[in-house]
Amino acid sequence: MNDKRIPWDQYFMTQAVLLSLRSTCTRLSVGATIVRDKRIIAGGYNGSVSGDVHCIDEGCYLVDGHCVRTIHAEMNAILQCAKFGVATDGAEIYVTDFPCLQCTKMILQAGIKKIHYLRNYHNDAYAMSLLKRMHVEVQHVKFTEEEIAAVSMDRILHQDQL
Repeated sequence: MNDKRIPWDQYFMTQAVLLSLRSTCTRLSVGATIVRDKRIIAGGYNGSVSGDVHCIDEGCYLVDGHCVRTIHAEMNAILQCAKFGVATDGAEIYVTDFPCLQCTKMILQAGIKKIHYLRNYHNDAYAMSLLKRMHVEVQHVKFTEEEIAAVSMDRILHQDQL
């Protein structure tokens, strides 16, 4: 970080991490940021349908071990684009956790060409093969200690004392 600014990938991933802090899921907090031409076009986090009860309030509604109340972060971000008429074709998505198979298929159908992820999470073999066959690039985003320090809230809040 020669100019004291974090690289673009870490910047957009940090946005996804911040979005994950809004998650209402008690099992895993996930955030997603959709980007085109270095501009954020949408963001989402996992949670219930807007206006409905949340898992943090009533617990998870589990069917076959999966919470069916929760809309995944990737889906929320793509649906935000659909709701407001923003094209996703050719965009990239930054997601805190590797997308599940259903989200992977939705990402493909939305025309998103690159997936950046922070953490592995049940990386599905079929999802990986689909991404490869559809020529969607997948990048594991990592943070250096210096980049982690750069986005530290403590550092930001106490910048005048540095």
